[in-house]
Amino acid sequence: MDFRPIPRAPEAFQQPVTAEDIEAIALRAFGRTVRVTSAVELGGGMYNNTYRLVADGLDGPVILRIAPAPQRQFASEHELMRNEYATVPFLSPIADLIPRVLAADWSQEITGRDWMVQSHLDGTPAPDRLGDYPRTLWHGFFAQLGTITKNIHAVTGPRFGPVAGPGYATWSEAVLASLSAIADDVSRVGLDATDVRKVADLAAEHHKVLDEITEPRLLTGDLWTVNTMLAAAPTPVISGVLDLDRTLWGDPAADWTIRMASAKTDERTAFWDTYGPRAATAADTWRALVYEARHLGAIRLERHRLHNRSGVDDTYTSMAAVVAQLI
Repeated sequence: MDFRPIPRAPEAFQQPVTAEDIEAIALRAFGRTVRVTSAVELGGGMYNNTYRLVADGLDGPVILRIAPAPQRQFASEHELMRNEYATVPFLSPIADLIPRVLAADWSQEITGRDWMVQSHLDGTPAPDRLGDYPRTLWHGFFAQLGTITKNIHAVTGPRFGPVAGPGYATWSEAVLASLSAIADDVSRVGLDATDVRKVADLAAEHHKVLDEITEPRLLTGDLWTVNTMLAAAPTPVISGVLDLDRTLWGDPAADWTIRMASAKTDERTAFWDTYGPRAATAADTWRALVYEARHLGAIRLERHRLHNRSGVDDTYTSMAAVVAQLI
């Protein structure tokens, strides 16, 4: 086998598996008629390890994704791969864009980690391709992203919280559980979580504002440019959507995609042309601040994981501004 892992420092969050592990996974997923000839680890992701596999006995390449070991996962990011797997049946509005699951194993018998094999999507990651187009054509990309997000947000669910659970009867319970888990993770890695806990206290005090949201809708969790593939075309055409592992049932306004679409008044404003207008009541504004605090807490954890100290510090400045507006 031509095995090409990405070299990583011993302290890096992502840790590769061995060639023998990959052969054992392929045997379990496809049987003895398939022999892996190439396993190339792909960069770009910051959570799972991802390999492109080529094998005798398969019609084309497939993607192997391997989750972090359970002890390395934050409580606020619990079993994300299992959450993605549970979400697949609800993603039928974009079924033509997402990879098919070919095999999945939660036994952790081979690597001590969850893993999933998916079909290989054609195209180029949007971060690597979008810049090749004139900016005048970027509006079309963001308009497509608006349509995709609108279709996902139209899916309703039975309860609030992560798709794979735990589930909550009210939106405030789900938000408070998320904020509490993030705060505990921040404290666990030795950082100050006072600001996150303050937001949780304010959210609990004003839970009725959160509970104006009564219909659980499917949220992508972290869909943005980095999660899309572009076709070979004269204009940007989204041909694939990847890594929807942070999905949850809740208020669409709490989605990462909505945050990113709102961040700047540039080409991304085309997102709203297809998604539709945003609500702008006082309650909407207050809830958006709570959602921003939740995003900032998750960003803090990710930057800590990446050893980005200045980035971690920036989250405290941003969070202070959010708390000041919530009080």
